[in-house]
Amino acid sequence: MVTEIVEGVYWVGVVDWALRHFHGYELHTPRGSTYNSYLIKDEKTVVVDTVWGPFADDFIANVRDVVDPATIDIVVANHAEADHSGGLPAIMRRCPEATVVVSKRGAESVPGHYHREWNFKAVGTGDKIDIGKHELVFVEAPMLHWPDSMFTYLTGKNLLMPNDAFGQHYATDRRFNDEVDQLELYEEALRYYANILTPFSDLVIKKIDEVLSLNLAVDVIAPSHGVIWRDDPLQIVGKYKEWASQVPEQRAVILYDTMWHGTRHMAEAVGAGLAAEGVPYKIFYAPVAERNQVLTEIFRARAVVVGSPTVNRGYISTLGTYMEDLRGLGFKNKVGAAFGSYGWSGEAVEMIEGHLKRCGIEVAAPGVRAKWQPAADDLAASTDLGRAVARAVKGA
Repeated sequence: MVTEIVEGVYWVGVVDWALRHFHGYELHTPRGSTYNSYLIKDEKTVVVDTVWGPFADDFIANVRDVVDPATIDIVVANHAEADHSGGLPAIMRRCPEATVVVSKRGAESVPGHYHREWNFKAVGTGDKIDIGKHELVFVEAPMLHWPDSMFTYLTGKNLLMPNDAFGQHYATDRRFNDEVDQLELYEEALRYYANILTPFSDLVIKKIDEVLSLNLAVDVIAPSHGVIWRDDPLQIVGKYKEWASQVPEQRAVILYDTMWHGTRHMAEAVGAGLAAEGVPYKIFYAPVAERNQVLTEIFRARAVVVGSPTVNRGYISTLGTYMEDLRGLGFKNKVGAAFGSYGWSGEAVEMIEGHLKRCGIEVAAPGVRAKWQPAADDLAASTDLGRAVARAVKGA
């Protein structure tokens, strides 16, 4: 259903209740998502971002509820990724003379996706387009989270449309932040940040400071996924600055896999050591854990402790994706440790420690290895490992 978000500006996007995976199968989206598109009626008619291609017909129907698509003068593509620009071919067939506004980097990426000779106009930070009573102001936002990303601001309405920034994969029948469950909203906002934007945290802080320096009044923040921030909209900006600083909580994550439960028993003993020192923790069994939840918990935590039996002279394969995630996401201010059982060669613990170090994660204490099934002294050593990690978490 089309929603007027401020006078003369309409949400014409689509709710995808069924979405469960995003970026291929890279991101789990248990609460679905939305593809937010905004239509502005002024002396000129403007569409800011579109929707994912499979929903183009729904998008066009929503646009028709407000205006004849043939009357659209400007289509802004803040970012070329298909979940935002997939509806461009459908809308441009109906307004072929419209100007397609892109960032300077978008002048390469959008044509590179669609190979169409539309009427492109590239803009940079501070550039403006007069649309009648109001102006569009543009802010380039490279690597939030693509090189071509930019924000669009509507003067007079104090409306910021920042594309992927400040969004959530969150399907709901409500459009605004004050209308939804706040726990769900912030769970999805944090999951989105931790799994997508963490590598760009330094840029997030710089970009927020740059936008604030422009002295643009912001009454509404309308991202391209999830709900629109109208009640105290800068609350999510504050959260982004907090998350971008990557100051972790005094808590730990234990992530493990096991073949015959030996490493599981060690994981539980590590947890006992953490608990004895007063550090809360969560244990995740890698083969059945929901990966993005695990990564969100690691983002929050000061410590990550990884356990694996040795298989084929290395750690077990289910941990491989997590190891690459630790490298790619570039979590900061973490400590870590390793443990695991083995039968004859026993390289897994050392390999995990080496990988943690390469990821910039300080190893808090030497790893613990147990040959065959862990004996009482092996479990005691695992508990001591948990205690040592807990002391590192607390800075003791």
